[in-house]
Parts: sequence; C-alpha cells; structure tokens
Amino acid sequence: MPKRTLQGVVVSDKQAKTVVVLVERRFTHPIYKKTIRRSKNYHAHDENNQFHPGDIVWIEESKPISKLKRWTVVRGESKKTA
Repeated sequence: MPKRTLQGVVVSDKQAKTVVVLVERRFTHPIYKKTIRRSKNYHAHDENNQFHPGDIVWIEESKPISKLKRWTVVRGESKKTA
C-alpha cells in the first residue's frame, strides 16, 4: 500500500528536527453543496532543520518517530526573501 503524501505550509520550527505543518483540505458539504475549508496540523520530522515558517513542504507518512510525529518531510520549497 503506498504511503500518503500531503502538501502544507510550515507554521512552526521551534522544536529540534521537527516542523509543524498546516494542511488544508477543501470539500463540498453533502447537504448545502458549499465548498468548505478544513485545516489540520501535523508534526513532521525534519532531519536537517532546513525548513522555516512560511515554507511549502510535502510530507509523507512513516512509522512512529515520537509521541506526535508520524510524518517525514519529503521535499519543500523555501519562500524567497528579497
């Protein structure tokens, strides 16, 4: 079974080797047919501490790394600061 991959934005990098990623999903309400946005935070493993708040990253599920971490950062795009 393939591992799930999600795309999100880093909201925190205060912990060592960990980033908190905000993943937003959109779906249509079953009765009202209105598009709804729901978001969830995931703790992901970032081995080299290379991602910072505002970066867009892709995370992949993995075996449990700690109490909260079940995801690892696969790749990411850092925001450009001019």
